[in-house]
Amino acid sequence: MNSRLDSALYDIHYIDALASRNQWMNQKHPLVKFIITILYITLTVSFPKYELSGLAGMAVYPIAGFLLADLSVFDCLKRMRMVLPLILLVGIMNPFLDRSMLQFGVFAVRGGVISMVTLIMKGIFTLLAAWLLAATTPVEKLCYALEMLHVPEILISQFLLMYRYLFMLLAEAGRISQAYSLRAPGQTGLHFKVWGPLIGRMLLRSIDRAQQVYESMLLRGFNGSFSWLGTREKLKGSDLAWLVFWIVVLLLFRRFPVIMILGNLLRGGFGI
Repeated sequence: MNSRLDSALYDIHYIDALASRNQWMNQKHPLVKFIITILYITLTVSFPKYELSGLAGMAVYPIAGFLLADLSVFDCLKRMRMVLPLILLVGIMNPFLDRSMLQFGVFAVRGGVISMVTLIMKGIFTLLAAWLLAATTPVEKLCYALEMLHVPEILISQFLLMYRYLFMLLAEAGRISQAYSLRAPGQTGLHFKVWGPLIGRMLLRSIDRAQQVYESMLLRGFNGSFSWLGTREKLKGSDLAWLVFWIVVLLLFRRFPVIMILGNLLRGGFGI
């Protein structure tokens, strides 16, 4: 159990380290990246359940983003391995519930299979887009983007504090788990009789640590606002150009089956 907690804590620190790099994508304005991500997810999930060819074209944004940010798709999927089974389970019943047949050239495919693949692709694409945003944008800059969108400050503060306190909660759980394993060396896992006392103790210790952190934040001038980032995160012309470019590209890929059109053009050019 302690190793799993350490692994979870390491993954969070790893995302923070990625977001703090001096990469080209990391330097883009957080508001621009946030708007593009929300637009991308909205357009991706809006595809009809049988429109597989059009949905495949939406892979253009994650592919371009991961290449520009020097990120690994396989590393993302590996660290999100706990979420992937849920994505795969979303449409697993579709082949049994949707028995309609669709014609693809000379092949007839059950509609439920197509809708299942479409749902899986939507889940993976949105997961990659969310990881791209998290791995290129520190949480403070993301909060600043939310503040620019006039999200209530109390919600932004709750988001930031929950994210920061998650570190302490996992660290405290790791210490308690390690102390328990030292006192019960021959036992695997936690006995159900101690679940209540251990969870209560972990909660109380985490609250005490959280109060200390919050008081330290107040002493350093934290007042729930991130306007101080405005002097460093100015919206530049290149950021607006990047935003307009992706709005046009994503709307184009949503409106037209670009992959199919390009395939037909290539087949026509080569005389196939």
